[in-house]
Amino acid sequence: MDDIANIVILTGAGISAESGLATFRGPDGLWEGHHVEDVCTPEALARNPALVHRFYDERRAKLHEVEPNPAHQALAALDAQWPGELLIVTQNVDDLHERAGARRLIHMHGELRSALCAACGRAAPWPDPLPPSTKCTGCGQPSLRPDIVFFGEMPYEMEAIDHALRRADLFVSIGTSGAVYPAAGFVQTARHAGARTLELNLEPSAGSFYFEESRIGPASQLVPALVRDLLS
Repeated sequence: MDDIANIVILTGAGISAESGLATFRGPDGLWEGHHVEDVCTPEALARNPALVHRFYDERRAKLHEVEPNPAHQALAALDAQWPGELLIVTQNVDDLHERAGARRLIHMHGELRSALCAACGRAAPWPDPLPPSTKCTGCGQPSLRPDIVFFGEMPYEMEAIDHALRRADLFVSIGTSGAVYPAAGFVQTARHAGARTLELNLEPSAGSFYFEESRIGPASQLVPALVRDLLS
């Protein structure tokens, strides 16, 4: 991999599962006991704000019980040592990448430890429970909601992500289902731009056939091995 200068890495629920966080959809099609349309859509928030806020309060509290695993730590080491361009794009809303030390990072689906004002658009750190109708410290309106990109909403920083993908020499997807767009299409953008493409996953994803290479196994083993190869 001597000719690689610019890297884009996409991470999904599989990288945090080994830290003890539930993946987005379980085998029964539920997300921690809830149908996705009941907790992760604008309509759900309007229909039952108490349920939606409580759901994300519980997930936010869960972060106190988990720690970054070797995959997060390896990517943080790569971030610190890689001399070229590097961007870690995560679909995850946990903070395990940051706690491991990653800095060149975009949370495309928002963050659990952040609150978003539906009135003025201001986002602010929020480590505590977030009851419905909490007032925004900026505009004063009782309109704070979890800073989560719901289904039907536009993911964050798509322009910056697209720019990085079009400059990448290597695109790596880690622990993703390959079924949720727009992230599932990143591999096609990277390939079209001439990047090498590599998937690391517990099992082949829905988009495995787009990748030049797939490595199957736990992220906590595959990611450190990849980082050692890149930094050697």
